[in-house]
Amino acid sequence: MLDKTPTPTPPTHTQGLLPPILPLLKDQPMQWLALGFKDLARAPLLSLMHGLILAILGGFITLLAHDQFWLLVGSLSGFMVVAPVLATSLYAMSRAMEKGETVDFELLVNTWTQWQLRLRHQPDSYWSLIRFGLLLGLAATGWVITSSALITLLAPAPIHTPMDFIRHVVLAKEGHLFELWVGLGGMMAVPVFASSVISMPLLLDRRVTVLQAVLTSWKAVFTHPFQMTLWAFLILGFSLLGIFSLFLGLILVVPMLGHGSWHAYRHLVDVSNLPERITGQGEL
Repeated sequence: MLDKTPTPTPPTHTQGLLPPILPLLKDQPMQWLALGFKDLARAPLLSLMHGLILAILGGFITLLAHDQFWLLVGSLSGFMVVAPVLATSLYAMSRAMEKGETVDFELLVNTWTQWQLRLRHQPDSYWSLIRFGLLLGLAATGWVITSSALITLLAPAPIHTPMDFIRHVVLAKEGHLFELWVGLGGMMAVPVFASSVISMPLLLDRRVTVLQAVLTSWKAVFTHPFQMTLWAFLILGFSLLGIFSLFLGLILVVPMLGHGSWHAYRHLVDVSNLPERITGQGEL
């Protein structure tokens, strides 16, 4: 007689706990930079192409909005906040290098067009890249609205251009508006960083939802606050260096940080129990 007892369905990854966070060395973020530069050197043309595109975009934004302070701030803020999404194909390159796969232009195209196209395989993460990018865009918009309201209400004179901001806010002899503005920016940057620092590499590499990726990112930050703070300052410092070098520095900075972020994810998260997302020409 056949046993008609239904076989229990094993729990899926969406039902399980968040993946474990791995131990780190104190100077691990410096290693991520070195590994990022190593990946850049292994595929220099494709890597530097990412930086060149973002440098051209940043220069174009500045050219259009150089005399419109809040438009310039909004554009550059959005540029910085959504950078983890824009670097997705850099993560894919490092992933392919790690697996010994071919790194070419086709890989970049497939990363943006094929890895999330088949809804039936995982409906809970369909268009996860787009959804996460929209969340980051909303965060950037919130920062611009909040900071513009703060400056408009408290500045001693109207702020219309970058020079107005420098004259009446940065170099103001009375009050602490600039310090307050920087502090507010820091308070809003912390949750954005904590939510995004490893979310996109995890979404690219494993079949997880946006919520799982974000919560895992927060878990990593809480587990290693010193290393993640150091990583945040390295990202900020190199990004500002790239921007203030008339965006030319971004040609090198963007791929180095993008590849480095992949290695940060790999060193931080134990994903051995999460189903892999097969990219490129494979089944999703």
